[in-house]
Amino acid sequence: LDNQTIFKAVVSTQSTGLQKRLAASVMKCGRKKVWLDPNEASEISNANSRQNIKKLIKDGLIIKKPQTVHSRARCRKNREARRMGRHTGTGKRKGTANARMPEKVIWMRRMRVLRRLLKKYREDKKIDKHMYHALYLQSKGNIFKNKRVLMEHIHKKKAEGLRLKALQEQAEARRARSKAAHERKAVRNAAKHAEMFAHIEDNVEEES
Repeated sequence: LDNQTIFKAVVSTQSTGLQKRLAASVMKCGRKKVWLDPNEASEISNANSRQNIKKLIKDGLIIKKPQTVHSRARCRKNREARRMGRHTGTGKRKGTANARMPEKVIWMRRMRVLRRLLKKYREDKKIDKHMYHALYLQSKGNIFKNKRVLMEHIHKKKAEGLRLKALQEQAEARRARSKAAHERKAVRNAAKHAEMFAHIEDNVEEES
């Protein structure tokens, strides 16, 4: 490029700097987004007010450039692949296992799951407040490693409670039967003794 061309370009830039600034302010964008029609440079350079700039924008001599496309297609594709376990090998890892997924976060999630289940069971009257409290403390003591284990434990406890209750009822029924039998036997024995004494008294009276 010769000096004359460079001088013209500099003069053109300087003469349209005001128009670019005003257009950017009117269109609410940056100066890089403003496009000025190079064929109408003289008319554009005469515009020195916002009103004139608005007219030029309406006529299409000044245009707001479209937003640059920042495609997320590759990002979405990689994210889907990572969800299937790709690109997550030892070579792709930067931090320690604890830094990538903290043990504390895993613990908090587990506790929240278990406590939510216990609360739901207590509200549904599936467990009483005493069992709730015992299981709450056991959960805090790291007894149950997941929700399935806790549910199995609850079902087992409830089944055991029902079994003990049935055994107690059977024992009560046995005791009641035994007591009734004892009472019947005592009544029979009393009747037998009374009959025997009456017979003895009759014999004594006959002899006298």
